[in-house]
Amino acid sequence: MQLTLTVPTVVDRLIQQALLQILQPLIDPTFSEFSYGFRPGRSAHDAVRKAQQYAQEGYRVVVDVDLEKFFDLVNHDILMDRLAKRIADKAVLRLIRRYLQAGIMAAGVVLEREQGTPQGGPLSPLLANVLLDEVDKALEKRGHRFARYADDCNVYLRSQKAGERVLLVLRNLYEKLHLRVNEKKTEVGPVFGRKFLGYSLRVWSGDTVKITVATKAIDTFKQRIRGITRRAGGRGMVQIAQQLGKYLPGWKAYFRLAQTPTTFRDLDSWIRRTLRAVQLKQWKRGTTIYRNLRGLGATHKVAAQVAAAGRRWWHCSRSNLHRVLTVAYFDSIGIPRLT
Repeated sequence: MQLTLTVPTVVDRLIQQALLQILQPLIDPTFSEFSYGFRPGRSAHDAVRKAQQYAQEGYRVVVDVDLEKFFDLVNHDILMDRLAKRIADKAVLRLIRRYLQAGIMAAGVVLEREQGTPQGGPLSPLLANVLLDEVDKALEKRGHRFARYADDCNVYLRSQKAGERVLLVLRNLYEKLHLRVNEKKTEVGPVFGRKFLGYSLRVWSGDTVKITVATKAIDTFKQRIRGITRRAGGRGMVQIAQQLGKYLPGWKAYFRLAQTPTTFRDLDSWIRRTLRAVQLKQWKRGTTIYRNLRGLGATHKVAAQVAAAGRRWWHCSRSNLHRVLTVAYFDSIGIPRLT
């Protein structure tokens, strides 16, 4: 049977937003100081900095817990019980229960949702923090160092054995909440090189711990750039520049914590080489390539060599083409830089 989410009405969303404005100031101060997701004045960057601090202090084994389909498996009765301990107003609790249960359509018939919170709903992040705060408090009581962002929780320890013990504790805590640990993605191991919120930690000379962009995040970034600049997509350089102008500044802003400037320089260089190959593909014919390169100031020799190379766009993008299709050239058409 195919299930689809019903679209919330404008009134429903307004009610949810009103509830959030009322509940956030009341409930948020009760959350653990080690919780960083969807909270005023806190961010993923704060969680990453805290992870760096722990590693620098010598806590270099991490329990990296992944919850299986967290937002889909939230138990309504357990969540409502935890909410009732924080909220005395029964009318508010009824509204929240209605919000949780509304939203599933099967074969044209609207059914009540039995578990899970609507992803993308204004209240869902706050409710997730209410449920997971129980685990946070248990870890705090045991004196553990950890950082949680939504359902992404890392606990930092000094030894593998300690990490294995903490993982057993976490499994029991999550089981009481009817949540499932994804065993394939949950690990205990060295903190260095492991992805956390798109970042990873590495140790430099002098035993200094630095923040880097995780390898997987770089791979995802390159895949996105390849999609935008796909040479068979029929998009002109202006359209490509517009899309990159929307994507690159946001990516750069999120990963501004990275302490490895070489990564950004290398990515900038890779992007420009990709764009040079795209530009040649768009010019296509040898005579057009020669004419345009000469118009941009290329020597006869360089323009002729590139024009005579046939369809070896990527190969030609490594040649002296960078002296013609320069950084300034791409600046002029609106391609943002990462450095």
